[in-house]
Amino acid sequence: MAETFLFNIAERVLEKLVHLSVQEIRLAFNVKTELERLEDTMSNIKAVLLDAERQQHHNEKLHLCMWKLRDIFYDAEDVIDDFKCEALRTQDAINHPNINLKVQFLASCCTSLPPSFSLRMGHKIKDINRRLDELATEWNSFDLGPSSDDRHVLRRETSSFVDYSDVIGRDEDKENIISMLMKPSEDGNVPVIPIVGFGGLGKTTLAQLVYNDDRITSLFPLKIWICVSEEFDLSRLLKLIIKSVNNGERCDDSTLDALQARLRSLLNDKFLLVLDDVWNENQAKWVELRNLLRSTDGFLSSKIIVTTRSLNVASIMSSIPPYILKGLSLEDCLTLFIKWAFNDGNERHYPNLIRIGEEIVKKCKGVPLAVRTLGSLLFQKTDESDWIYIRENEIWRLKQNENDILPVLKLSYNHLPSHLQRCLAFLSLYKKDEIYYSDQVIRLWMANGFFEHPKQNQEWEDVGKRYLNELLSRCLIQKENDFGLGFSFKMHDLIHDLALEVSQRECKMVNPETKMVDEHVRHLLLCDEKLVEVPSVLEKLEKVQTVIVQDGSKRSKIVDKSLINLCVSNFKYLRALELRDSPLTDLPDSIGTLKHLRDLDLARSEGICELPRSFYKLYCLQSLNLGGTGLKQLPDSVQRLIELRRLVITVEAGHLKEIRAGCWTSLQYLELDRCMKLRCLPEGMQYLKSLRTLHLYICPRLVSLPRSLKFLTKLEHLQIVSCWSMNLKMELEEEEDKDLQLSLKTLSLVNLDSLTDLPRWLLQGSSSTLQQLRIKWCQNLSVLPAWLLNLTSLHELDIVDCDNLSALPEGIDRLTNLRELKIEKCRQLSKRYRENGGEDWHKIAHIQKVVIKDEE
Repeated sequence: MAETFLFNIAERVLEKLVHLSVQEIRLAFNVKTELERLEDTMSNIKAVLLDAERQQHHNEKLHLCMWKLRDIFYDAEDVIDDFKCEALRTQDAINHPNINLKVQFLASCCTSLPPSFSLRMGHKIKDINRRLDELATEWNSFDLGPSSDDRHVLRRETSSFVDYSDVIGRDEDKENIISMLMKPSEDGNVPVIPIVGFGGLGKTTLAQLVYNDDRITSLFPLKIWICVSEEFDLSRLLKLIIKSVNNGERCDDSTLDALQARLRSLLNDKFLLVLDDVWNENQAKWVELRNLLRSTDGFLSSKIIVTTRSLNVASIMSSIPPYILKGLSLEDCLTLFIKWAFNDGNERHYPNLIRIGEEIVKKCKGVPLAVRTLGSLLFQKTDESDWIYIRENEIWRLKQNENDILPVLKLSYNHLPSHLQRCLAFLSLYKKDEIYYSDQVIRLWMANGFFEHPKQNQEWEDVGKRYLNELLSRCLIQKENDFGLGFSFKMHDLIHDLALEVSQRECKMVNPETKMVDEHVRHLLLCDEKLVEVPSVLEKLEKVQTVIVQDGSKRSKIVDKSLINLCVSNFKYLRALELRDSPLTDLPDSIGTLKHLRDLDLARSEGICELPRSFYKLYCLQSLNLGGTGLKQLPDSVQRLIELRRLVITVEAGHLKEIRAGCWTSLQYLELDRCMKLRCLPEGMQYLKSLRTLHLYICPRLVSLPRSLKFLTKLEHLQIVSCWSMNLKMELEEEEDKDLQLSLKTLSLVNLDSLTDLPRWLLQGSSSTLQQLRIKWCQNLSVLPAWLLNLTSLHELDIVDCDNLSALPEGIDRLTNLRELKIEKCRQLSKRYRENGGEDWHKIAHIQKVVIKDEE
């Protein structure tokens, strides 16, 4: 069933209403009254929304009513955002008062909004309140009540029984777990072995195989199987353990003290305890149970197996690395599929169906429950058309029972907080097997207002990183490559199917064959390199917030012009527009009417040489990517974008215009990308008080960093890549050098031909904060200075392809926080510090992780 994401939308709209009320914007009395009325109504609705979300699956009228509410809430959000846009326009008028008479009038109004705007907004808010009033009678008839946002997961009970004939391809995994169980405990603590993976991979089945193995039965006189599932309640778990150990003993009315005493009397020999399907991420609850188990006589020689979908659960319950369960091989999947699709031996009569079955099995990507689900759907069906139907359809479109793959995966989705549900669903916008990039995903989430308000000392980008880490820990996405400042990740096809199911009316992938698009759709992806025109089906849409064009290297200029015209005419509340690799040679002046636009990505659009005069009107723009364009110079209009947080630019000019005071005060990330003629960074860098990341990439004529960089006390990440003329020396006055306080956490110096010494002013100034130092392909660097040992917070040091380096600084063992050292393709260093035969290996042997690779 498609999800409305109503609770999360309500949360975000109410946050904006509260924020609007505390801003220094004078509102007309009638507007303020209507806004207060809207806030009251939405607060009352939100109070019962969680109950509504649970009941809607059994009440079609309620479900339809929630869709009506969703549209009203979205419209309310758009109107509230109109206030922000107008406030920014007014602020721009104050900052630039000499443009025209109208602007001068606005400037004199200070923080008051124009009367015509207030009148227009008053009518819009009043209309939203009227629509809510009309829906009130129907909404109240459902008799909904308040409910907490605690996400409990209800599922079937599991037992220790397993039918060995139903299990295929897990012998190696079983032996690995048994080997871990048979190892003696080293530190006196009972090993907890977490088996981790998303739903349907067979974690419970693997635990059952181990539990019933004869070697385990001989090793552990006492075996206990507990299905934890929905709640990690101490009293409940103690009762289940006692009941399991003592043949069904009932102790329903016992006090906690009585349960503890009974547990100690029963667990007097070593035991194997399996805690199946654990969701609890409250460490205190686990510690309570662990301490009680620790007080029993049999504890020290015992072992515990935990199955969970969460890496957080694994880290809370165990100090050893989790056993990450992988999918089955294609061969094992086919064997399992045949077992469920045919009676024994019957498959040999249907070679045509087996060929189709091989294609069906590939859709399952190694997940045994998915294989079983599709095999069961085809059991005793020998008509080829039935098999082709399964092969050609997405798994999420197929009818499934409670214990089939998608309902099992849906448990993970239901357990997510509402804000993560919406973020996960958004990822369905991309194609299967897509490589996602963390920074891009965070920007799009942020542009669409998916985030909770940042906590103190946090930025919006930090919220996005936390969301991604939560999805990683729950095994809903898998990290592919770590780039230091970001990472790439993938989503399993079945998780993608789940996301598609819940986002049917939010996200839509469009190609020339698309015949229908739901009018509720908010996010569009156009994906076809042969796209010759904008699909006409899009012309009926009005509420779109995201437009992304992929596979665009062969599309025509007409397509992109038509698409921008469509955005301007129809998508008045567009938040994100991604036109990478566009063949456009210019942007229309009408783009300035997209006043709600927060993210504009024109990367690698080489034909774009200048920006339109109206560009400054994109007041809400948070992220602008002009990397790889043909831009001659960055115009003054871009400095008027005071909401800008991320800027990537390529310019042909040798100098950038000076940054003026009061401009780009929110800028977090600045990247100069392939500015081949640029000789210096702009004057006025000291005004970028919020800058946290500076990335200089292939600027071969860039000679030095400006002195003003020393004022960027929030700068955390500096990357300098392939700036071959760069000399990082900066002569500072002695007093300046002594008082310099930077906050760098990571510094990457890559392919710098002119680098002969490390920049003392940068590193010494960040001596207490720098955590990661990467030096790569710096062939003229011959020595690492002794003062490097002052970097007391350094965790990671990477040295790659620096052939002239012969030694690490003497006393490297004084860097007590250094946990990872990587030396690669450095002949002298590799020979000197290798583990076997290196004369100075003993100087780095204390470091937790040392990777030394000779030249390949």
